Amino acid sequence: MWQEILTALCLVLVLEGILPFLMPERWQRMMSGIGDLNARQVRLAGLASMLLGTLCLYLVRQVA
Repeated sequence: MWQEILTALCLVLVLEGILPFLMPERWQRMMSGIGDLNARQVRLAGLASMLLGTLCLYLVRQVA
């Protein structure tokens, strides 16, 4: 089980690094724009991301 968790964390790092590597200026603008959001908006975006990730994981596990 730990191997799968660590694999998932490694894949998150790879995916998170794609945009700053390919488009560093655009990524910087996007990150500075996040500072303009209030805490509730950031929290809702995090919740939406978690729900979407959970749904995608469920669908991938059902197909495989």
